[in-house]
Amino acid sequence: MKKLILVAAATTALCGSAVMALAGDSLTITSWGGAYQDSQKKAYFEPYTAAGNTVTEAEYNGEVAKIKAMVEAKAITWDVVDVDSPTALQGCAEGALETIDWAKLGLDKSKFLGADVSECAVPTIVFGTVFGYDTSKLKDGPTTVADLFDLKKFPGKRGLQKNPTVNLEWALMADGVDAKDVYKTLGTPEGVDRAFKKLDTIKSEIVWWEAGAQAPQLLADGQVVMTSAWNGRLQKAIDVDKKPFKIIWDHQGLDWDLWSIVKGTPKMDEAYRFLAFASGAAAQAEQTKYIAYGPANKDAIPNIAKETLPNLPTAPDNLATAWNIDTQFWADNGDQLKERFNAWLSK
Repeated sequence: MKKLILVAAATTALCGSAVMALAGDSLTITSWGGAYQDSQKKAYFEPYTAAGNTVTEAEYNGEVAKIKAMVEAKAITWDVVDVDSPTALQGCAEGALETIDWAKLGLDKSKFLGADVSECAVPTIVFGTVFGYDTSKLKDGPTTVADLFDLKKFPGKRGLQKNPTVNLEWALMADGVDAKDVYKTLGTPEGVDRAFKKLDTIKSEIVWWEAGAQAPQLLADGQVVMTSAWNGRLQKAIDVDKKPFKIIWDHQGLDWDLWSIVKGTPKMDEAYRFLAFASGAAAQAEQTKYIAYGPANKDAIPNIAKETLPNLPTAPDNLATAWNIDTQFWADNGDQLKERFNAWLSK
């Protein structure tokens, strides 16, 4: 399939040539809202629409159950969905997402970081779960993940995502477990107990967030002295909102967001056409202008502005202590650990 390249009339050409889009019915694309979806709108949806297509946007919080219910009821209202790695694995295993035909995309799978995460998804960005603080309120702020758990040195509320993923890993790392051994440790009852025991030390000071936009807002409002967040959310607050925040890259957890097609969508051709466009090197490089996530398509890197590169999770300095979130571990153990996490929250 010839690689599809679309160019918005009001923007600089994303590449040297363009071909006419084959306009179809409106495609409903669902993502995570906030700054991230805003970046997708500018880099993907607006150029794609300007080329003669129609896009309807929707938002969600990663609920596989919503997608599965559509598929089972044969009442599909979403066509393309931005998924995180656990959602991709679960959605694929439960038959809610289409298996991706890379030949139909016309793209080289080997060029994509995270291409083997799921056979039902095309990686779009690499992001880091990091934490940060307000430099106007903390002169000598935290520098390591252990500081996140140090209430004596850094008293005050902490913002954490209401999810066991990353929190349990960070708890073990802050308790002295090497990143390379964290999943081996977390795979044992003793390791799980150890992680929750460490979380107990800050439980009374945790403010939980669920949507990505909430984390920087908690920090901006002074409700917390530091918060975990997706790196792009904090960088947007720094660059666009001019907030005096500082990102701590120590032990950032790396993960992917990916595009998936809802199983049985009647707009399959349109879905593939959009994925081919949005997964192109030029389009993925364009997104880094609006949010600091690394492109999954390795061919996009030469097209990224030099001043942007240091703010990406994939910058060499930021990778010094980084670790990959083990999506297969969470696929195998997530239900049990979430049940334990929810029980722990209720105590």
